[in-house]
Amino acid sequence: MQELINRAKELLADGTVARVLGWRAGDLPYNPEPAYFENAEELQDFVYNGFCGANLSKYMIEASKLEGKTLVCLKPCDTYSFNQLLKEHRVDREKAYIIGVGCKGKLDIEKIRKQGIKGIEHIDGAEIEDACDTLTIQTIYGEKSCAYKDAMLERCHVCKGKEHRIYDELIGDSADTTDADRFEEVRRIESMSPQEKFAFFQKELSKCIRCNACRNVCPACSCRKCVFDSTKFDSSQKANADSFEEKMFHIIRAFHVAGRCTDCGECSRVCPQGIPLHLFNRKFIKDINELYGEYQAGEDITADTPLTHFTFDDAEPGIVAERGKEHV
Repeated sequence: MQELINRAKELLADGTVARVLGWRAGDLPYNPEPAYFENAEELQDFVYNGFCGANLSKYMIEASKLEGKTLVCLKPCDTYSFNQLLKEHRVDREKAYIIGVGCKGKLDIEKIRKQGIKGIEHIDGAEIEDACDTLTIQTIYGEKSCAYKDAMLERCHVCKGKEHRIYDELIGDSADTTDADRFEEVRRIESMSPQEKFAFFQKELSKCIRCNACRNVCPACSCRKCVFDSTKFDSSQKANADSFEEKMFHIIRAFHVAGRCTDCGECSRVCPQGIPLHLFNRKFIKDINELYGEYQAGEDITADTPLTHFTFDDAEPGIVAERGKEHV
């Protein structure tokens, strides 16, 4: 982290960048937040550790409109999102100085709490230079511990890899944290009966409070005006009038990002209700892979997008109806 701060100070001092986009320490040890830093003094609050899970690529949409370059810290998975935004002409590469930061998996405070660890005061072992084997947690009830891998975000267990897809320089090492099947949960839901699937998603989506956190954090949700903010439709209201509206918001959002979602997992990470929203997107990704060929959004900026490019090998539209009949 100190190496990152020192390099940021150098680039600010020589005028290479006008600001730094990173993470600021929060009021608790496990909730750092995205922030801009305009000078060396402000960088005293800069932090980078295992809890800095926020994907900063979306913030570069607005940063691209500012004067001068913005130094942005991107983890390997974040670079896929930046590439996708670059492909869609939503960010300006000339306005970004990208430092690819090392990542050994990001932590989920809720996973720690689910292990019965409450009253957290301080956490050791979350720093990037640590071996990342064990977290030592000081609580009001005494010292607790848990394995680092048992506290990682779900997305880190199905990580796309430790290689940065775009950067100007690299600081820190990354680890391959993949130890699970990316589509295992999707296949489990696919094996359910139609009634079971409906019950599963009805239970999950009934928790939604329409806070819009998932939409606001999603790099693929980059429309200048969202359909759900339009005053021409009832969809702009926060409260769900009926159970259909509970599902409509998330289903429509999933369709809007289909073929563009990099599976960064931010939607599920920020959901205050703990809804596994990434499963919608991951189902689309799985289907796209099966129907149009393997494709990873944001991996290659020059690659054709499956849903906007036609080939004679593409599945015919009727395949959707045929597959639907198989599950009725």
